[in-house]
Amino acid sequence: MVSRLLSGRGIWIALLLAAAAVVIGASVHRIATRAALDEAASRGQTTLRLAVAALSGQMRRYEPLPRLIADQELIRALLAYPDDLALRAEANAYLKEINTLLDSSDVYIMKTDGDTIAASNHDSEISFVGENFTYRPYFQDAMAGKLGRFFALGTTSLKRGYYFSAPVMVENAVRGVVVFKVDIDAVEASWRGGNNEIIVTDPEGIIFMSGRADWLYAGLKSLTEDRLARTAESRRYANAVLRELPVSRGKPEAGHFFLTIAGDRGSREFLELSEDMPDAGWTVSVLTDTASARAQALTNTIAALLLFGLAALLGAIVLQRRSRLAERMEMQRSARTELERRVEERTADLEAVNTQLELEIAERRTTEQRLRQTQADLVQAGKLAALGQMSAALSHELNQPLAAVKNYADNAAVLLDRGRAAEAGDNISRISSLADRMATISRHLRNFARKPNQKLGPVPLVEAVGDTLEIVGSRLKSAGATLSIDLGSDPPIVIAGAVRLQQVLVNVISNAADAVEGRENRTIVLSAYRDGGKVSVTVRDPGPGVPPAILDRIFDPFFSTKGFGNGLGLGLSISYNIIKDFGGSLSAANHPDGGAVFTIVLDAADRSIAEAAE
Repeated sequence: MVSRLLSGRGIWIALLLAAAAVVIGASVHRIATRAALDEAASRGQTTLRLAVAALSGQMRRYEPLPRLIADQELIRALLAYPDDLALRAEANAYLKEINTLLDSSDVYIMKTDGDTIAASNHDSEISFVGENFTYRPYFQDAMAGKLGRFFALGTTSLKRGYYFSAPVMVENAVRGVVVFKVDIDAVEASWRGGNNEIIVTDPEGIIFMSGRADWLYAGLKSLTEDRLARTAESRRYANAVLRELPVSRGKPEAGHFFLTIAGDRGSREFLELSEDMPDAGWTVSVLTDTASARAQALTNTIAALLLFGLAALLGAIVLQRRSRLAERMEMQRSARTELERRVEERTADLEAVNTQLELEIAERRTTEQRLRQTQADLVQAGKLAALGQMSAALSHELNQPLAAVKNYADNAAVLLDRGRAAEAGDNISRISSLADRMATISRHLRNFARKPNQKLGPVPLVEAVGDTLEIVGSRLKSAGATLSIDLGSDPPIVIAGAVRLQQVLVNVISNAADAVEGRENRTIVLSAYRDGGKVSVTVRDPGPGVPPAILDRIFDPFFSTKGFGNGLGLGLSISYNIIKDFGGSLSAANHPDGGAVFTIVLDAADRSIAEAAE
């Protein structure tokens, strides 16, 4: 459609409208810019007049004061007898009173050699008394019999001020100099916060008054060696670092002068208005940011172009209304058809995704079931492996009672033959006790080998530890190890599975026995304590500990530090997963005093519920 509209005559109309827009925009922008700059210059000129008037008034206010002070008999007497301490004290008090009354910065008296003998700040930390200011132009002018003026940064106070000086004349001879220093901070403070930047520069073009502190002591002109030498000679700015302000001057436009100053936030263009103050040797300048004026001109130009464009658009809208209406209806029909097609595609995609998700969910459930079965098989395999390792020791445990049973049976037969029935009955009782012991060992082995019930419930730690000792007793004996048990005065009860908890304790204590075998200290400590809703069971051995390099891998399946043929590396991995199934945690660490510490954390069972379950 666009190609049809721009074909033939439409192309020429479009070109004419574009050319007209360019001409109108350029003309309006030129006129609007000049008007905005003229308005900004008018406001800046008003600000400049006010600034010059304020500075002139401040100077005229204090200009005659040094001469009046120089005519005082007290000052003349002090200069006649400068070593008189009483006159010095009286002069110091008089100058301080005058300084406070006139709200000036400092007032002080100097001898002809430049030494200061009295000052209004005589009792402050930065007293001028004893200082020599012969290098200041205001002193040199006063010694020549003239009134002096000078703006500078104080070399003692490091405060800016304007200095007025007058000679003290006695019999037509200069006997000393009176200096009156005026603080200009109040005037400068009134310049801050306005839309314009007001600066005052000295004859060398260095800014010494400004509403912006970062511009102070910066030069608007190049700091040549001659300028720096003249400034250093009078020590106008003491030890302040002088620098050149990054200024570039633009081409004059409609009688206005511009300068651009670079800063941390980019460059800014200013309209510069200046006025000289010959008496003070100053140049007062007002810098007006041209951004608002140029933005206003640009806004007016855009507004004019918009009006022109609006008029052109109104004509085009009327001509194209019917064609756009037909085009809109066609677009709506096409959009509706496209939407229906996309809905059908999305519906089919969603059905395919749902089918795929159902398949993935079914596969995941099957995988989880297999994983649980594999984990249960690994637990059982670990227990059977442990049983295999304990078989030799347990065989020894059973052989001893069997040998004793045979001996007691033989003795009973002999005693019966001899008619000693009472002694034979005692041997038979001993045979019964030994049979009970073998039955207890057999029962613990059978329970340990049986697949555990998955149901969790209250398990007294006393019973779990006692059943564990029946199984690991022979291993502890073969290692020559001693198990020290501390379950507290009120042994805790945990939420777990009795057989599986017993398997974990067997694995951990057996590993501890392996660690202490052959060592001087073979005491293994098993302790338990309750902390709120948790019970911590720790097994500490005085063995070599766990190397830090493998501490993070000790619970990995098939990871073992023992030699080949001494285990599958599944014991700790199975124990870790059993405790995790209980909702607890199993961790390993090295004790600060040596050896390894395995900590089992389980949920504590309420004792009343445990007793009710029994």
